[in-house]
Amino acid sequence: MNNPNRPAILLVEGIHPVAKEFLESEGYKVDLLPHSPSEEELIKLIPQYCALGIRSKTEITGKVLEHCKKTLTVGCFCIGTNQVNLNLARKHGIAVFNAPHSNTRSVAELVIAEMIVLSRQLGDRNSKAHQGEWIKSADGSREVRGKVLGIVGYGHIGSQVSILAESMGLKVLFYDTIKKLPLGNARSVTSLEELLRESDFVTLHVPEVTETMDMIGPRELAMMKKGSFLINASRGTVVVIDALASAIASRHIAGCAVDVFPVEPASNKEKFVSPLQGLPNVILTPHIGGSTEEAQKAIGLEVAESFRRFLKIGSSSGAVNFPNVDLPIKKGTSRIMNVHRNEPGVLGEINTIISKAGANIEGQYLSTDDEIGYLVMDVHSTHADQLASEIEKLKRSIRTRVVY
Repeated sequence: MNNPNRPAILLVEGIHPVAKEFLESEGYKVDLLPHSPSEEELIKLIPQYCALGIRSKTEITGKVLEHCKKTLTVGCFCIGTNQVNLNLARKHGIAVFNAPHSNTRSVAELVIAEMIVLSRQLGDRNSKAHQGEWIKSADGSREVRGKVLGIVGYGHIGSQVSILAESMGLKVLFYDTIKKLPLGNARSVTSLEELLRESDFVTLHVPEVTETMDMIGPRELAMMKKGSFLINASRGTVVVIDALASAIASRHIAGCAVDVFPVEPASNKEKFVSPLQGLPNVILTPHIGGSTEEAQKAIGLEVAESFRRFLKIGSSSGAVNFPNVDLPIKKGTSRIMNVHRNEPGVLGEINTIISKAGANIEGQYLSTDDEIGYLVMDVHSTHADQLASEIEKLKRSIRTRVVY
């Protein structure tokens, strides 16, 4: 029988149904939205939910977070978390989770496929064939074997691309701001400029941060080999699209594949417009790098499990904006979670409250960062709710709850 008072979770943007199934099996009421809600819509919806699941389009702004009185956690059912104001979420005591590994293979396979499609001009020739034109020619059509692939960002996806590309006979260079161990025969280069000048294909796998904004602009495109190719399946703000369109039109760049854009439609019903439309040997895809059934299912399970562990156990392991605490269940105890400002004396104040209540602390787990402390306590007490209420009243407490 359905319990109308059971905690509710909102999942938006068409998150894989396996997440809903899993969370409902754990006793949660799960509501779905197929689209990306606006800030105004989210502000109206969010007060009733203990957790929110989003993908890449939904923006979790400061205004939204101000209305998250009941919301304990936000899950990004994707790799990136730049759509969430992580610092403000932390200050509100809201843990943010993502799925950094689940769609790695899907994105890597798309990049490999796009290299071949660009090198053989398959997109244009396919379109011509559909229009009745028979373009049987080897002009401008080349094998990828023996060519140089430059990978910008050698993380989980970049390194997977490296392995697949090398198995196909490409020579692999990579550039990363953090020193990374090369896989196989891949070679690290010391600068982005060196990579751009030496590569036949350049593929981007970097996060959206200040340092990567407009990373590939007119200057960088001019550095690339004449007749080379650019692939961007990372973030839309990394490439200056107008400059790329000009480089394609002038034939300096022989083709590109772009999966992410500075401005993207909020839903499948909105019209997509880009300066790259209509240009030769250009592949435009609607942010589908990780959109395979396998990846979306894995992401759904990964983030849903993070929700379960945080809500039911208090485990913040894997949170991108929170001190990480992972701990076993203590039978016969009540577990209290507290997020507080990381200032001297807070733990003493909390322990004083516990001591005055005559409760015994069975276990205490504290982890901090520069701004907050995350405390989980297992206590022997039949008055856990009262203890949590007293702790919540402390001036430096941000959020307190009884986990179980």
